[in-house]
Amino acid sequence: MTDGPIRGVLLTPGTAPAVSGACNRTGQPIEGSILVTPVLSPNLYDAMLAARAIVCSRGGATGHMQSLCRAKSIPVLRVDPADLDRLFGDVTLDLHAQTIVLGTPAAPDAHSRAATPSPDVLGSACAVIADADDIRSLNAVAPERVESFFLREEFLCLAAGLSPIDSLHGGPAGVDAYGRAVAERLQTYVELLAPGQRLILRMLDLRSDDAARITERTPIHTEPNPDMGLHGTRWLLRSDAYPHALHVVLDALHTRLGAEAGRISLSAPFLNDAEEFAKLRPHLGLPPDTPLSAFIETPAAVHATSAICAAGADELFVGTKDLVQFYLAADRSNHLVAESYRTRHPAVLDGLRKAVEDAERTSTPTRVFALAADLEHYVAHLPTPTGYMMCVGELRRLLRNAVDSHVNLGA
Repeated sequence: MTDGPIRGVLLTPGTAPAVSGACNRTGQPIEGSILVTPVLSPNLYDAMLAARAIVCSRGGATGHMQSLCRAKSIPVLRVDPADLDRLFGDVTLDLHAQTIVLGTPAAPDAHSRAATPSPDVLGSACAVIADADDIRSLNAVAPERVESFFLREEFLCLAAGLSPIDSLHGGPAGVDAYGRAVAERLQTYVELLAPGQRLILRMLDLRSDDAARITERTPIHTEPNPDMGLHGTRWLLRSDAYPHALHVVLDALHTRLGAEAGRISLSAPFLNDAEEFAKLRPHLGLPPDTPLSAFIETPAAVHATSAICAAGADELFVGTKDLVQFYLAADRSNHLVAESYRTRHPAVLDGLRKAVEDAERTSTPTRVFALAADLEHYVAHLPTPTGYMMCVGELRRLLRNAVDSHVNLGA
């Protein structure tokens, strides 16, 4: 074992070249700490948000909880499991060198900031957020640049301390309480929107492994491959409780917000084809004038894009994180196949191109998710979608860099 720096792989970036703090192995929230954990999971939500940085030994750059960290600009560094055991006391993460030094040496020199693309390439930009603070922080920079905010219902539940599966299996009282709690949260989001902005709620899509970590009273079936298991639209179509909860949400929003409730639209997660999409609206009991979009994140959905649009999708959101793993058979949460998980692979680009072009033929608005590192490549190699989606942390840095550059040029 060496006493030199511990080398790792940076999964999500931060806002500073170096981060120092005391290691936190408790799993409990300790403000300003360096959270040390083998794997990121929903039960660590509070500890993650309290951390200055996170060090783990498993997972990929686009796992669900890594995406949460990307939105909040919390750096995540993955190290070898044996090196994880060395992390106690104070440590310093050099994010540029992707190393960890035990103790608190002088911070590395600040490195020059990499060039960032112009916000103009974003089109009608959509920010992928984790909580209400993300709306506040982004609108404090450049609200005119952001058309919409995209929120996963399970992230809303984590922020609110809700256990959705327990609530939905808690009888009429539990379903009603869940619906009212979700509506109350969504109301606070809408009240933070700037003029012309809207909120897209990606309906509940909780994989069984994540559900098991935050569910206390309801048995969860163990699945050999949760990513390809019972979740997303296929789960929504089997749930009798969720439609009732959704109606509680929508009714409460209309009562509290009136016409402003129209600034919230719904998105169908993880679907395969037009048949699934067509079944969802009547199953949920949604009126024809309630906007319902589709999330395109499987190869089957890419090839059904035209049919999904014809089935009534108001807009499309192309989720490249899942799409990459399914096209390339490379688990996005498995660091052992990280080299095979390629966001610019020709097959991935062909799929993205087809989805955008098929949607364009039906005049269906389409937004493509992009990591900051891939944005310019996608702009150069794909037809122009209606807009791009980015995690709020990366989008905020891009917009802030543009504002700073404008100020410097003016000076």
